Order: sequence, then structure tokens, then C-alpha cells
Amino acid sequence: LSPASRSEPAALPVVDRAMALFGERVIAPRTGLLTDCAGGGLQRVPTQQTAAGSGIITLRGSTETVVEFFGYAISSILYQRGVYPADHFEPVSKYGLSILVTKDEELQKFIGEVLQQLRGWMLRSQVKKLVAVIASQATGETLERWTFNVQVSEEVAGDTVLPRSQADAVREQKEIQAIIRQITASVTFLPLLDEACSFDLLVYTDKVADVPEAWDESDPKHIVGGSQEVRLRSFSTKVHKVDGAVAYRYSELGA
Repeated sequence: LSPASRSEPAALPVVDRAMALFGERVIAPRTGLLTDCAGGGLQRVPTQQTAAGSGIITLRGSTETVVEFFGYAISSILYQRGVYPADHFEPVSKYGLSILVTKDEELQKFIGEVLQQLRGWMLRSQVKKLVAVIASQATGETLERWTFNVQVSEEVAGDTVLPRSQADAVREQKEIQAIIRQITASVTFLPLLDEACSFDLLVYTDKVADVPEAWDESDPKHIVGGSQEVRLRSFSTKVHKVDGAVAYRYSELGA
């Protein structure tokens, strides 16, 4: 896969050696997207839907649900944090909510290709987390780090089929609604982004995961200096559990 980019390729990041000790690594597309933090977005990647009334959930069906959620969540983050201009977005109805997604074809392609690769890793149960990083274009310092941890049920192996009731489907949608609403509300507690920014996606995988040529191992792009973290809600498909948090750079006034 070769994700699209609007910028020159970023310098190849250094592997975080500590990750190897825990059997995981951080992987990112070789090229990032440079934007102006003042207004940009993403549209969902079309996915196959798990039949609402089928009464079952499989690894593949759950993966489609999670990947689709990631598409909408990233879109919401980019819009709410003003990473792209507001006029690049249009509303769509999903999860019983109105969510703004990008009309920018280049950005749709970039996000879509990242999520397509993520889907492949998830079908092998090799994904541990997805991280959306917003950094200063001028300094390269990470300003915000949106982390979504992915846990796979121990009951799942290969083609395992788990029962899924209508009540499960309703609960799942309500849980996802709660996360999207938290992202929407983030403008009330996160600092204003008033400088040009870069946007990157990092995927934490098992060490055994195959890495396409268009991807490289990356450092985790942690926030340097003072930071605070706000926990997000979680949702479960019975196969996967996803929980999130946003960390942001923070310093006391005058520090």
C-alpha cells in the first residue's frame, strides 16, 4: 500500500527499542500529512456490514465494525480539533448521530489505505492499538495523542462464531455514540491548536506482523514535557474491545 500525501516524506523515524522488549512495535506510513491547524477530515471506508439480525458475530464481522468506527473517530478528531478547514467537511448520519466527514479525496484515500492495512492486521489479531498524533509542523513536537487500545477476546480463534443478540447490537451502538460525543466535546477541554500541524497515524502491532514497503517502524511520538490525559469511553463487539484516551501537551501558566 502507498498512502497518499500532501507533503514531502517525513524523515524516517527511529525505532523505539523498548517496544521490542514487550513483543510489539509501532508502525506508521512513510509519509505524513502536513496541514494548517485552523480548520479537514475523513470519510468512512466502505465496509461490509455485520447483519444486525444474524444473531452471531465473527472475527471478520467485528473487524469491519471496529475499522469503520476508526474511520469515523479519526474524521471527528480532525474536524473537532480544526486540523483541516471546516468547509472540507460534510455531514453524514451514522450511529444515530450526524458526523462530519471530509470531502477531500486525497485525504479520504490516505485514511482509507491506512485503514485497509489495519483491517488486514486485525484479521490476524495482530493489532494492539491505533494512535492518531497531531504535532507542530514547525517543531515536530507532539501536541495531542489520541490512543485507541484494541483487545481481542480469548474466546476468538480463527473462524470462531459468538452469539450476538439485538440487545448486544443496541448496546454496542450506544457505546460508540458515547465515544463520538466525547470527541465532539473535546473542544471544551483541549487547548486551541493555533499553528500549522502535521497529522500521523501509528499502529502498534505484534512483532510478527508483516510490514508493507510503504510503512516503517516508528517511535511512539510521545508528548515531551508536561501533559494531561482524558480517558474516553469503551465499546465492545464481544470479539473486540476498544477503549480510548487523549493526551495533550500541558504546562502551568508561566512555566
